[in-house]
Formats: sequence, C-alpha cells, structure tokens
Amino acid sequence: MAQMCFVFLLIGNAISVSTQFNGYNCDASYHSRFPAERDISIYCGVQTITLKINFCPVLYSGYTAADLALNGQHSDAQCRGFINNNTFPTAVLFSISLSTLEACGNSLVVSTAYGVNAYGNMSLVQIGNISGYIDTPDPPTIISYLPGLLYKFSCSYPLEYLVNNSQLASSSAAVSVKDSNGTFVSTLSMILYNDSTYSQPLSIPMTGLSLKTRVFAAVKATNLDKRWNILMDYCYTTPSGNPNDELRYDLFFGCYKDPQTTVFENGKSQMGRFSFEVFRFVKHRHQKMSTVFLHCVTKLCRADDCIMLIPICGKRRRRDGEQSLDSRPAASGNAVITAGPIITRSGMNNKMILEEQPLNGLTIALISGVAILGGISVGFFVLSLRLFQKSRLPRAAASGVWNPSFK
Repeated sequence: MAQMCFVFLLIGNAISVSTQFNGYNCDASYHSRFPAERDISIYCGVQTITLKINFCPVLYSGYTAADLALNGQHSDAQCRGFINNNTFPTAVLFSISLSTLEACGNSLVVSTAYGVNAYGNMSLVQIGNISGYIDTPDPPTIISYLPGLLYKFSCSYPLEYLVNNSQLASSSAAVSVKDSNGTFVSTLSMILYNDSTYSQPLSIPMTGLSLKTRVFAAVKATNLDKRWNILMDYCYTTPSGNPNDELRYDLFFGCYKDPQTTVFENGKSQMGRFSFEVFRFVKHRHQKMSTVFLHCVTKLCRADDCIMLIPICGKRRRRDGEQSLDSRPAASGNAVITAGPIITRSGMNNKMILEEQPLNGLTIALISGVAILGGISVGFFVLSLRLFQKSRLPRAAASGVWNPSFK
C-alpha cells in the first residue's frame, strides 16, 4: 500500500511539473531546478549585446518572462526580454544596442590597460566596460517563498570603438500632474546640441571633445498645454551614468551656478535651456579621455506659479505677502533625466604622440647633415678670424748696416 502511494505521489509531481512547463520546450528531468549562473549566455556583438537566459528554471521558480527586466527597470517595457520558443530549452532574449547602451540603466565604466591601439601598436588603451544585471521584482510583502533571481553580465570594448559607434543616450521620465481637469502624464527628456540655436544635435568626434567646448542642453516635455512650464531645480554631472553617483560636480542649484554655466530659460516656458563648458574628471587622470554624464532634477509647474518656486539668493518669491496653505503653487513631483556620455579628451594627446613617436631614418640623416655643416661652418669662421688678425699685425722694423748697392 505504501509503495502504491509513493508511485501515485511521483506521478502527481510529474503531472504538476509537466503542467508548469506546458507549451514550452523544457525537459522536466533536466529543468526542475532553481536557476544557476550557467543559465545565462552573453554575446558581446559588434552592434549589440545579446543576453540569452534559460527560461525553464525561471518557470520552475514561479516566475514568468514578464518578471525579468534589465537593472530593475520592471515598469519599462523596453527593458524586458522576449521569449524564443524555437530553441531547446526555451530562452528569454535581451538585446542591448551599443548606440543606446545607457537606455535601461546599464553601467559604463572606463579603465586603462595595455593593448593594441588604433595604429596597431602596443600602448595604454582605454577600455569601456558595459555591465548590468537582470533580476525579478521584490514582492510587496515582508516575506516571500519565491527565490530572488539575479543574472549579471558585462562586455568590454575599446573606448574609441564605443565613441565611434554609439550615440548620445537620453533617458526620459514620465511625471503625473493633477489639475482641475483631472490627471495627465507628460514625458520629460533632455537633448544636447552643438550650437546656441539648438538646431544641431551634439556630435562627438572619435577623439572626444576638446576641453572647454561649450555644449548646449535643452529639457523638453510632451503632452503639455500652455498652462504648464518646465522648471529645472538642480543640474549636475557625474563620471558614470548613475544619477546617484557620490562623485558629482554641480552646474547650478538654487542660487549657486558654476561660472562656466549659463542658464537661458528656466521656469518661464515649456523648455529649459542652458549651456556649459565641458571638462574632465580628475579621477580619469592618466587617461586620454574622460566620460561626463549630465543629470537634471526637473518638474512641471503651473505657468503662473513657477515664479514662486524659483529661489532668489536663498529666498522664495511670494505674491502679495505671505503665501497661505490654500495658495500653494501647483507642480508635479521631481523627475531625474540623464544625457550622455559626453566624451572629452584630456589634452595629453599631442604630448603623448610626441613622446611615443621615434625618429625615422630620414630625420636622423637630416639632423646629422645639419650638424656636420654647422661644424664645418664654425671651423671656417675660426680660420678666417685668425688670418684676419695676422694681417693686421705691424711689420717688424729693419735692422743691420745699409748696403749702398741697393738704391
């Protein structure tokens, strides 16, 4: 009897697992397990990074494909993967384009190592390491019986290759605003330009921007009517794409403004505009290039109320005396938007090129010829000077008895 119960139990477990894998190319005898590190395959391609995750252990753990997302961006559909059921086992695929590698919060870290440069010579080469993770969301409860899944990945490329093949990434943020007509959602984004007319998108050469090049930034919003304006509370830079990076440099915040930063529009229209001169982070010393990411803490405010949110030397504007609780300015919550990376060159290139390039044979021959001619010229000059000095010496006086035979 006990043996019969055991058999029925095994059959019941097999049916349960089979139902769990129903419709997918999974083998219950191999995939009835929790995920492991070997379940992710990473392909560092020429234009894209492709991530392939074995979906069967994910199913066994109680999750679906919609629960997997890049870098915790579970609310963004573009940061989720898609199922490929034409393979065995079924896989979830993620594709990261090198042209928009920061779109889902992937990290770009620049380091220096010895390698082959663009000219085929061994030298110090800057490497851009792109890294991130794929995880499942945490439940809104205190405890959970489901395992938390985490898959990490990274790919390394020469920084010159990334600069040549990537575009400036610009993150966007959705803000919700409630007014008398209900609630509407607007999307904020930041775009960088080359010129003060804001008509030419910023183009970065393969060698990076020269230091002190002026870059123009514009913050825009969609789905806005004329009652709402854009207010940039705080704009700053970091060496990484992480807005929470502890190392940062402020461009403007409240009454403080970097001397090289100019704010053209803020809180007065449906666009925020400013410019600044690019620089390098000192932490990138001994590197030919530096990465700079621009972040702005932005909100929407009612056009008539924005003036009360703009600080003047640490104070706030108030209309008609003290502002009451009933007349609080209407504004949305804060949203952080990011643009970058802005690649700058350190200014060491010319010096390093002069130090690294050896003298060729023709140059050595010319230098030797000039040195020999110089030596000969100096010799002739010394000889001529001595002959000239001897010719000016006074003749010696005649001595002896006069010979009358000479007339």
